[in-house]
This record gives sequence, structure tokens and C-alpha cells, in this order.
Amino acid sequence: MALVGGAVSPARAEAVVSCGGAAMAGGAELVCSHRRPSAPEQFCTFSWTLSSTDGALSTVQGSFLLPPGASNQAVYQGYGFANALSNPIVLCQGRKN
Repeated sequence: MALVGGAVSPARAEAVVSCGGAAMAGGAELVCSHRRPSAPEQFCTFSWTLSSTDGALSTVQGSFLLPPGASNQAVYQGYGFANALSNPIVLCQGRKN
């Protein structure tokens, strides 16, 4: 693909939201932090495939609003899960007031 004005490499932006999830001891938790105070609050959606304690597959989905300065905020907690079958997929977009 040719670009007008010469070759341009894709820009790499620092992630505004950082999330991590774990499933163990019968529970699952997804925790997120807002990493850039100068960025607006973030509206995020997530999807996560987990295995229940009885072996059934379950995909949990949801959304949350993460304000600047939020640190280690639990955005999802669930029970009855043995393990995670995938990493949580979290998509965020900044919201302007």
C-alpha cells in the first residue's frame, strides 16, 4: 500500500488501561488500572472464557468505566470457576465529558 508523503510506520501508543485476570480457588477476578492521568476516563468492554468447576465453558462479558487515577480496580468478580481458558480481552475507548 502506498502512502502519500512517503513511507510511514504505524504509530505505537502507550496503553491507557492495563488489566490482568486470574481464575483460581473457585473464583475469577479481573483487575484494571488507568495508566495515564492526562488521558480521559475510559469506557471498556471485556470478554473472558472460563471453565466452571463442573467443567462447563462459560464466556463472561461486561463493561465498565475507568476514571483517571484508578489503580487495581476490580471490574469483574465471579465464582464457580476452576480456571481461565483464555486471557481476558479488554477493549477501551476514551470518553470526553
